[in-house]
Amino acid sequence: MNDKKIILASASPRRYELLKQLGLTFTVEPAQGEEHPQEDLAPELIVKRLAYAKADEIRKKHAETDKPDLIIGADTIVVKDGRILGKPKDTDDAFSMLMSLSGTTHQVYTGVALISSEWEAQFSEKTDVTFYPMTKKEISDYISTGEPMDKAGAYGIQGLGGRFVKEIHGDYNNVVGLPIARLYHVLKEI
Repeated sequence: MNDKKIILASASPRRYELLKQLGLTFTVEPAQGEEHPQEDLAPELIVKRLAYAKADEIRKKHAETDKPDLIIGADTIVVKDGRILGKPKDTDDAFSMLMSLSGTTHQVYTGVALISSEWEAQFSEKTDVTFYPMTKKEISDYISTGEPMDKAGAYGIQGLGGRFVKEIHGDYNNVVGLPIARLYHVLKEI
């Protein structure tokens, strides 16, 4: 696929690094649309819709010009007891989220949308993540690093937040932001 024009419709440096692991050559063109999950839908459907909206925005942008061969959109949400935990609004919100995750299991869903001029594909991946119990001081100290503030669920498993993770069931890379093994196999099938 390296002879194809591929666009990643995401500004996430984590998704960029994960996609690089597949050996693909691509450009980054983040979608600018607002993310508004419909909370009355199943998480799998929410992330697929959000990912598709990102990829479709980039497709429409290139509709009259240099049409890419493949656009990859992705979106990740954290769900705890049926409630979506997005990026924290402020440090109090981050603290509240992390307290709710402490000593419990939650789910991370990533939706992926692939759009080419000839076909489209969508899928979602779910990973269960269990946290060790955390003290209020540990949470406050973690928040003071700034790491939680731009991440769904207020933590980054690949960073300092990884020290709170007791176990995961599913794809680790899905928690980081892009299930690359599944993406590889979907691309291979197509």
